[in-house]
Amino acid sequence: MERIVIVGAGAMGCLFAARLALAGKTATVVDVDPARLARIAEDGITLEDDSGHHRASVHAALAADVEGPVDLLMLFTKGMHSAAAIRSVAHLARTDCAVLTLQNGLGNVEAIAEVFPADRILWGVTDFPADLEGPTRVASHGQGHIYLGNYPAGADDRAHGVAEMFKASGLNAVADLQVRIAVWEKVAFNAALNALCTVSGLPVGGLDHPAGRSAARAVVDEIAAIARAEGAEIDYPRLCAKVDFALANHRTHKPSMLQDRLAGRRTEIESINGAVLDAARRQGLASPALQVLTDLVRLGEPD
Repeated sequence: MERIVIVGAGAMGCLFAARLALAGKTATVVDVDPARLARIAEDGITLEDDSGHHRASVHAALAADVEGPVDLLMLFTKGMHSAAAIRSVAHLARTDCAVLTLQNGLGNVEAIAEVFPADRILWGVTDFPADLEGPTRVASHGQGHIYLGNYPAGADDRAHGVAEMFKASGLNAVADLQVRIAVWEKVAFNAALNALCTVSGLPVGGLDHPAGRSAARAVVDEIAAIARAEGAEIDYPRLCAKVDFALANHRTHKPSMLQDRLAGRRTEIESINGAVLDAARRQGLASPALQVLTDLVRLGEPD
């Protein structure tokens, strides 16, 4: 796979575009801001990681201007924009490209399936940290992982091929037969840590405190039960280990939900916590800790 289009030029979209371009792939970012796209097209994307600064030459375009052939289309917008974003590149369906979402929350893959054939859809999760530090600069410190597979289940040659491409680009990735479980584990992780950072104003390391750990554990416990009722048996020790790892190693990272709150933007609270609460109601399960935390974030949402 040599030609990748990434819809969404936020922190994660820029991180992946830079990594892939630095590995020799043709990476194009798609966004709705023409001025920002012009800057990226002219200056590229500067990636700051633990080994220094790297400038990647990246293409940039409005959705309507992107043409095939395309090998891989990635959706990296916020969840509330997924449906509109994937419709904006519906013309790429004729290129027979694979379509991958590593977005936060629930409902993104279903939005893609409204536009692209299900047998070409891949989904998964990533915990690579990324912070946008300017129109053309992204920082990523510490290690992360990518788990991806077919939608709704399994991992075929296409999934393995995408995982190998990511690994060759310095992005640790595996094709996961149980990717639905990984998605739910990421949802639980984000619903707890991202929302707690948002209501407290603290980076991830600020939750490394008895009160922060207790609140996170209460939310994780509830979501594990909801996921189980939805047919995804979360690996509870693995999920708790991921939380502990983030608190110890991503201490200065500000989750995108907190970054949105600080910038006065709407957050992804509905596509993450709100979507889990919808699942809890479907299953007739009480989730008081998740409900209170979600409502606290909702209180600060702009009109």
